Amino acid sequence: MADTQDDETGETPPREGKLKTVLITGCSSGIGREAAKAFLDDDGWTVYATARDTDDIADLGEAGCETAELDVTDENHVRQVVERVLSETGRIDALINNAGYGQMGPIEEVPTEVVHEQFDVNVYGPHRLIRAVLPHMRERERGTIVNVSSVGGRVSHPGGGVYCGSKFALEAMSDALRSEVEPFDIDVALVEPGPVNTSFGDEMRARTDKLERSGAYDWFYSVIEDTQLIGGGGFGSIEAKEVAETILEAANSPNPSPRYPVGQFGKLSSLARLAPDPIRDAVFGIVRRFV
Repeated sequence: MADTQDDETGETPPREGKLKTVLITGCSSGIGREAAKAFLDDDGWTVYATARDTDDIADLGEAGCETAELDVTDENHVRQVVERVLSETGRIDALINNAGYGQMGPIEEVPTEVVHEQFDVNVYGPHRLIRAVLPHMRERERGTIVNVSSVGGRVSHPGGGVYCGSKFALEAMSDALRSEVEPFDIDVALVEPGPVNTSFGDEMRARTDKLERSGAYDWFYSVIEDTQLIGGGGFGSIEAKEVAETILEAANSPNPSPRYPVGQFGKLSSLARLAPDPIRDAVFGIVRRFV
């Protein structure tokens, strides 16, 4: 049942002690889970934590979050969850588009249908959520959208074209959206972590193992199998909690930055985009020959 509207403002009054509402995707593990906890610990937020399987976030419900099943590739799921939040709280002050995964592999060896699956989650998913919440945010003339990207959304690398392509697309959409919604006092921010100590790397390697290999790119698979650089506690990795705190900072800020690189590796890597293409290509060539 929806709360009774305030006679003066026409808005649904916030829940007792709660001033704002946040909707977070991909809360089953890693950054999304830590983000739900961070918002819950920050006084004033009603937190809607979502995942494809609500069993994975049952403990977040016990901790005080509202939980919901949400597959970001399902238009009906997106619409139903947004309608539920608005019915129960009358507001969505912040949308955190966190759900995503990494598909690595040489461009030649990643089937087109797998590329589509990557974009369906990492690009079309956030787009579905944004389209669902924007009419409400525009009507209220307030709100913040935080899209969780990656340093891979600024600098691509061999074997990462599909994943980086999805993050490049998310960054481009965010840049356009930021200007489009500025007249409605809606903010858009990108959070760009480097390697994060989560299960991301293990899941990425599992997907890479399923690719049919031609033998032409064995050097790449050697790098993937021998390094923990992409998630999982390798060099330069940070904890998911640090990323979550940055997401919370962006959502709480009255004037958030367009981009928030997170971690030293992330901040340094983002500067690599300033290097001339031939220099980056030469560096990647040295790595390939060394492997």
